[in-house]
This record gives sequence, structure tokens and C-alpha cells, in this order.
Amino acid sequence: MATDTASPAPQQTGDTPQGFAYALAAYGIWGFLPLYLKALGHISPFEVLAHRVVWSLPFAALILLVTRRFGDIRAALHSPRTMVMATVTASLITINWCTYVYAVGSGHAIEGALGYFINPLFSILLGSILLKERLAPAQMAAIALAFVAVGILTWDAGRLPWISLTLTFSWGIYALLRKTLPIGPNQGFFLEVAILSFAALPYILWLEASGTGHFTHGTSTDTWLLAAAGIATAVPLMIYANAAKLLRLSTIGIMQYITPTIIFLIAVFVFHEPMNPVKLSAFVLIWSALALYTLSMLRAYRAR
Repeated sequence: MATDTASPAPQQTGDTPQGFAYALAAYGIWGFLPLYLKALGHISPFEVLAHRVVWSLPFAALILLVTRRFGDIRAALHSPRTMVMATVTASLITINWCTYVYAVGSGHAIEGALGYFINPLFSILLGSILLKERLAPAQMAAIALAFVAVGILTWDAGRLPWISLTLTFSWGIYALLRKTLPIGPNQGFFLEVAILSFAALPYILWLEASGTGHFTHGTSTDTWLLAAAGIATAVPLMIYANAAKLLRLSTIGIMQYITPTIIFLIAVFVFHEPMNPVKLSAFVLIWSALALYTLSMLRAYRAR
């Protein structure tokens, strides 16, 4: 595992205006991302995903070039454990991205929002099961409400909300494993998209050679939208990385709800996806669970 040679920066213990601005920008971009993905709804999620991977690679490389951290990548390439872990996290983020692209393009953005609402609750459940972290009563109540909400949605739709659950599980497990990846966040992102590019680039070339790809065989709008996939993926991640350094963890934890809230509002009022009373009651339960979780998190922070 590579280490920094420079002296460590002072630990950020409070919130800063710049941190708020960065976080609002990152969560706002992610929240409005469905508008971009909806414009690509006529294209296969796999093709969109492939372009998202390939066009993110130069941005990720630029970050490492500016920060002079390519040495970390060389060290990672000589570590079989790091490469295996990076391959696993790359696979999980692939599942997450592809499911989300499909959800928006197929008219299920509400289910996508639900998945990201549930995710913090799933994360604390994972911490309890795998890391033996002790749950506060409010946290247990929040998880119970989330289970009830999923049960209501399953009964209403006659099937499990698989989009929501796939997004929740893939991102929750990804975040858990990503913390143990012995490499920095920017280096890890580069490594993941580099690994995925070995499949994504040949897939794009095959689509274009067969005449079914949308980059050269679609409209000019398709070409520009697909080329912008790297910006849409890498830029908010870069902004978020700066926000995380300038805000307390509790503040980041509360502000993360901005993204699924925007997605939910866009799905209902822009995409006009159906929202019946039963489905709304399930969301009320989720929002109540998140309120309990947030209060518990703030109390724990104040106690520390």
C-alpha cells in the first residue's frame, strides 16, 4: 500500500462554507442526473454504461496526473489482493450504475430514489451484522420501518421492488468494501474504471462496427450525450471528495438525502411516474425511518 510522502493536512473538525457549497453541488448534480439519463432512455443501459466507463477514464487519469499519484497505481498493480478487491468493487459499481440507468430509462426513477433512501439504513444493518456494531434503539426502529415499507411496496406491486433493493445492496456492499480497499479514493476510481474499460471499450467498438452503436450511428445529440458521460460521472465525484474533507461526517450523512429527494421530485412532477396512496404511505415510512436514523446519528455525535 502506497503512502503519502507529504505531511498530513490538518484534520477537519467542523463545517465550512466551501464544504457546504461543494456538497450541494455534488448532491445536486447527482439529483438532476435522471434528466440526463432520461435523454438517453432510448439507448441500451449497457451501451450507456460502457460509455460512462470509457469516458470517465481520461478524467480519472487527469486527476492522478495533477495530484502526482500514478505511483499508487503502479503499487496496486503489483498487489494481487488490491487488484482482486478492485475487481470486486468495480463489479458492484457496474451493477449499481446499470440498474440506475435502466430504472430512469424505463420509467422507474421512483424506485431508484427509494433505493438511495434505504441505503443508509442498509449500511447500518451491514455494520451490525458484519462489523458487530451495536445498534441504538432508534436505529433498530428505523430498520424495522424500512422493512415494513418494502413489504408494503411488494404487496402493492405484486413483486419485490428489485430495482430499489439492487441499488441498495450493490451500493451498500460497494461502500463497505471500498473502505477496505488499500488505495486512495481517486486512485481507486481510476483503477475501477480502468478494469471495466477492458470490457467496455471492446463492447463499444463492436457496437459501432456492427452499426448498432449510437455514438457514430445515432444522432449528433446521442454522440454528445454519450461523450458527456465521463463528465457526468467524474465531476460530481471530484466535487464530493472535496466536500468530504471540509464537512463533518454527520453533516455529510444528513446532506446525502438531497440526491434521492431531487430524484423523487423529478420522477413525480417531471416524469409523471404514478404515485398511488399505498406507495406514498411506504415512502412516508421510509422518511420517518430516516428521521429516526438522523436523530440517532446526531445524538451519538453530540455524545462524542
